[in-house]
Amino acid sequence: MSPFTKQSSAVEPIDVLFVEDNPHDVTLLRDAFESAVTNRETRLHVVTDGSDAMSFLCRSVESDTDSPPNFVLLDLNLPSYDGTEILETITDNPQLRWLPIVVLTGSDDTYNLVRCYEGDANACLTKPPDLEGFVSLVETIDRFWLTQATLPPTSI
Repeated sequence: MSPFTKQSSAVEPIDVLFVEDNPHDVTLLRDAFESAVTNRETRLHVVTDGSDAMSFLCRSVESDTDSPPNFVLLDLNLPSYDGTEILETITDNPQLRWLPIVVLTGSDDTYNLVRCYEGDANACLTKPPDLEGFVSLVETIDRFWLTQATLPPTSI
C-alpha cells in the first residue's frame, strides 16, 4: 500500500496552517472555513509572520506528539520572511518539502507569481475582497485539496 493514502474525512481532522499578517483576512478565512467545511473537522492554525511560520513548522517536525499540518495557505507579503522565502525554506527541508502549499495573494505581479512557482508553490490564488469570496475560495480548496486530492501523510 502506498504511503500516500486518501485522507479519511469522517475520522481524521485536517490541520491547515494559515500564514497571514492581516487580521481582517484571518477573520474572513476562519469564518469561511466554519461556514463552508462541514463534512470534517478542520483545525486552522494561524501565524502572523514568516518567523512564526518557520517556528511552527520546525516544531511540528521535531515534536514527538505533534505533526506538520496537512496543508498550508501562505500569504505572499509578510513581515520577517516573505512568502517566497518561506517556500524556499520549506523546499530545502526534507521533512517539509512534501507539504501542499497554496499562496494567497492580492498581487498580480508576474515576477512574484513566477517566484512562487519556482519555490514549488502548488498554486497561487488571488485573495477575495469579502466573506462571500472567501467562502467560495474555501469551498474550492475543500473540494479539491481536502476532499479529492490525496494528501501526503504527515509522517512516513
